[in-house]
Amino acid sequence: MFASVLAAARAGSPWAFERLYADLAGQVTGYLRMQGAVEPDDLASEVFIGVFSGLPRFEGDEAGFRSWVFTIAHRRLLDERRRLAKTPHLTSDDVLESMPGDDVESDVLAGLEEGWVRQVCAELPSDQRAVVLLRVLGDLSTEQVAEIMGKSTGAVKQLQRRAITSLRVRLTSQSVPPASGSEITGAR
Repeated sequence: MFASVLAAARAGSPWAFERLYADLAGQVTGYLRMQGAVEPDDLASEVFIGVFSGLPRFEGDEAGFRSWVFTIAHRRLLDERRRLAKTPHLTSDDVLESMPGDDVESDVLAGLEEGWVRQVCAELPSDQRAVVLLRVLGDLSTEQVAEIMGKSTGAVKQLQRRAITSLRVRLTSQSVPPASGSEITGAR
């Protein structure tokens, strides 16, 4: 099925572009957001512009495609960080953007949970955070994460172990905000 979607996208079929985008856009945006991208939605758009313009050069299966997309996302994030480091910019307080919903209580709980997860992730060293987010949000293997980050598989495994240990300590020492029907699953 993936091969037919990829072939259709390479031929310029709008439905195929939509399918590829829909399958990964949320995970890519989540990765960029949790990594502290200034404008994660805009950066995700740049990622997919790069993906779609590079489709003729891509060779591989669905897992390879996912890894390739997250490689582009990771590189765009690094480019953004380099650009921001060179350019003075005005900063503003983080603004919680939320769309009004029908259930205010659920919206508030979701906002609290997201804020807590962001805070916990922000406390991890950047390499550990990148590994955890690529493994969990990106659903990538240790080998794929190693390739994306330019590290050995052993180094990625060690970073993951340290991150999980740190998160475990944090979870056991503090109360976790109430869950709204979501479950935390272990990494592969």
